[in-house]
Amino acid sequence: MSSFLRCCFRHERLSEVVEAVAVKCPDAACCCGCCSAFRPRYKRLVDNIFPAIPEDGLVKSNMDKLMWYAMNSPDKLDRIGDYLAHRLYRDINRRKMGYVIISMDALDQLLVSCHANTLNLFVESFLQMVQKLLESVEPTLQLRATQSFEKFANIREDTPSYHRRYDFLVSKFSSMCYSNEDDEVTRKQLRTAGIKGLQGVVRKTDWDNLGENIWLPTHMEKIVPSLLYNMQGNKSYIEGMTQTGDAPENHQTEGEKEPHELAEMCLRELVSRATHGKIHSVVKPLLIHLDQEGLWVSNCFAVQVFKILMFSIQVQYSITVIELIMTHLNEKNSEPAQIRTGIADVLSKIIPIAAGECIGPSVIDIINSLLEHIRSSVVGGTSGKEGSAEKVYQETLIHALGEYANHLPDYQKIDSMVFILNKVPGSDRVDDGGSTRPEAEIKLQHLLLKSLLKVGTKYTTEQYSKTFAQSFLVRLMRLSVSSDPEVRLTVQQILHTLIDRHQNIEKLTKPTLEVTRLGLTLGKPVRQDVNFWKKSGNELLLSIQENCEFANNTLANIEALYATLMLLLTEIRCDDVIVDILRVLFHIQGLAQGGAVSAVAAIQLHTLVASVMVVISHLVTTLKEHVSAVIKHRSDKAPHLLPELLSHYDSSLLHSSLPQELLFDNAKVLDLLTGTNLDEKRLNASVSSIMRRQSTAQHTSSAMDINSISVEVDSACSSPGLPRRSLEEEITFESLKKVLTESPEQKRKAEEERRKQITEAFMTESFEALVAKIQAKQPDTLQNKLTEIFNRLPPSCPPAQTTTAMSCDTAAGLTSTTSNYQLPYPDIYIY
Repeated sequence: MSSFLRCCFRHERLSEVVEAVAVKCPDAACCCGCCSAFRPRYKRLVDNIFPAIPEDGLVKSNMDKLMWYAMNSPDKLDRIGDYLAHRLYRDINRRKMGYVIISMDALDQLLVSCHANTLNLFVESFLQMVQKLLESVEPTLQLRATQSFEKFANIREDTPSYHRRYDFLVSKFSSMCYSNEDDEVTRKQLRTAGIKGLQGVVRKTDWDNLGENIWLPTHMEKIVPSLLYNMQGNKSYIEGMTQTGDAPENHQTEGEKEPHELAEMCLRELVSRATHGKIHSVVKPLLIHLDQEGLWVSNCFAVQVFKILMFSIQVQYSITVIELIMTHLNEKNSEPAQIRTGIADVLSKIIPIAAGECIGPSVIDIINSLLEHIRSSVVGGTSGKEGSAEKVYQETLIHALGEYANHLPDYQKIDSMVFILNKVPGSDRVDDGGSTRPEAEIKLQHLLLKSLLKVGTKYTTEQYSKTFAQSFLVRLMRLSVSSDPEVRLTVQQILHTLIDRHQNIEKLTKPTLEVTRLGLTLGKPVRQDVNFWKKSGNELLLSIQENCEFANNTLANIEALYATLMLLLTEIRCDDVIVDILRVLFHIQGLAQGGAVSAVAAIQLHTLVASVMVVISHLVTTLKEHVSAVIKHRSDKAPHLLPELLSHYDSSLLHSSLPQELLFDNAKVLDLLTGTNLDEKRLNASVSSIMRRQSTAQHTSSAMDINSISVEVDSACSSPGLPRRSLEEEITFESLKKVLTESPEQKRKAEEERRKQITEAFMTESFEALVAKIQAKQPDTLQNKLTEIFNRLPPSCPPAQTTTAMSCDTAAGLTSTTSNYQLPYPDIYIY
């Protein structure tokens, strides 16, 4: 007894001393527990669970006694763990694998049975035993350790563990995921065990917020590549069979799942637990793994992995993944185009998933980043095979931009289009020819306009006034008259996309006379559309008019202009549109007839005019007879002036001018419009210069009065001796009374009303109508003065009395013929 007590005191095991004294062992010669009577009770209970033959397994009755003892004496739980660990180490060293398995079975039952708040005393011993088994080279022991740890990971502990670390477990489980055992079954089991172990570590550490931080880069750089390694070899990811990113069907039990299925499940769970600050730790190792394995070029696997990522992540954090891929793409600027194309393709596949969560500046940031990648690709682009790869990369970026815009709300699509247009070179200035511009700038202009067109195809127009903001329309119209035919064509295609609200554009690709067979859907007249036309219609028609004058127009350019005119007719159904387009058509006909363009272009323009006139004749029935007669003459004598359009014509058909019967008559059309609701006066308005004047007048008319617009033709310098008539308002008693009695508020309202009338006049009335109003206020014009002078001349005056260069005969001719000065402003004054 004394020797045992001395040994216990020497090892500071006081509780065992107390227990030994209470038992009063008769054997005084035992030392350190040689006599079972002096051994602590927990040791005796632990020893009793082990059978004589390991194959018999755990002694269940004795195991129940041990569990009852541990539950009633939780302070002994840590010692039970220490003793079990001591026996485990001994059995491993002695190669008694049966007893090792029994020890782990006992540990598992104690973990499940004991209360969570007492496990902290037991876990350290448990983890040491798991680590000892994992260090073994025996696959059976490694699998057994993983099973025990998996059970432990599913237990929620109430008491946080500040000192517990899982570095070894993360490293070991990750290495098991790369197992290359010769036996296929063993290899599969070890990889499966490694994935389950990593899943357990993630689950355990994420629950314990005060413990080990599993989201550290040192851990994620081991966990994420291990999971991806087990996924990338499977054909379902390589062939792109997983399209939606949804979780695989759970038709198998967990033990039967393949390693790639378990790896996907673990990756989903890992990503779903990640918060905003932890997303970086998951995505960066994933990007590095794809780089190192060369999985960007054939990127089916990368696409599938990122789809899994986007569908598993918390919705509000999905935009962070997009930003990280953008940053990664920035870092790959010096890499081959195939790698950058693969990254951009992944971006285009997953960016729609995150687009709905983008708000505010993040939308512009992503669009700006994509545009910068396009710009850098153009600036640093090469030719040949590399140039072809760069082109594919640029097209992929444009596709990504379109997919992103497709999932934005309409108001953000408009902002995106305005932002892209502001980035297009040349949109802020008038094109001066383009021959001196660098090739990179021209190419960038083409690509950015294609990007704008891609975004426009995803936008649904409701009101033109919202779609075509003034700043947006002005810049677009500047590009529409570029010297580059490809730029002009792209701008017309953008207009088609934004104007077409009833999907008519596919029916208007080629000019035709069979308009009734097209099945066009006509829009209803809307007040907002009419107001838009009054404000911005001249800008659109002026661009069409000037587009017809370019010598380098291709067949596609002419067909695009036809489609634009047709869309305007079918979408904005108001009287002013019809008259204004008629005016432009007569200008185009005069352009083709006057020899201002080539002979081939003249034929194409005549065909364009005929195709649109047929449509107008269906809208205005009074014109149908005249249009049908011209079409009949053309079909008999000049069928080449009718659709379809050709890029080349026989030289015998290229005439400089056409007979009148083959042309549409402006005067006759004007007479036919007299009995309709159309304002035939608009048809007499001048073409390009008047439209420019009206466009400019929209910005200045609010500060100008119609009565104050005049040409000072009666100045003292031009007509000496003639008194100048004052244009000021006549001062009367009523006017003075009005000035004294009228309140400031009434003055302000009257001024505002006057400005509205002025603006309305400049937007709707023709130039001749404005001149007529001025003349009504100013009867003493230059013509009246000249008439008065000539009437005062004697019937015959000698040459000596003539002091001017004008002869008496000429003066007499002027007095007898009024046609020379009948119009107040001849056409020469307005060009």
